[in-house]
Amino acid sequence: MEEIKENFGEEVAGIVDEVTDDKTLPKLERKRLQIEHAPHISQKAKLVKLADKLYNLRDLNRVKPAGWSDDRVTEYFEWSARVVKGLKGTNQRLEDLLNKLFKARDIIIE
Repeated sequence: MEEIKENFGEEVAGIVDEVTDDKTLPKLERKRLQIEHAPHISQKAKLVKLADKLYNLRDLNRVKPAGWSDDRVTEYFEWSARVVKGLKGTNQRLEDLLNKLFKARDIIIE
């Protein structure tokens, strides 16, 4: 994080810190925490998180990663929808684009 702070400043480092998972935790715990923390991060961190989810989901639609089953892709989309639900009200354009991706897979965010 120090390198980011030196190159991009305190504010950017803070945003990166907000959206970075604690890699010392097990994967399922990290995923659970993303859902839990999403509504409580800063507005700027929410924008980064929305953009990141949009990029990742579009990428998954283009190319399924080696070793991923269709079920795993579906699970990722469903989990992402739960994260995005906590970011609702951040940026309508990004949310609309994400909702189109979810709708195409019959995933509805309430």
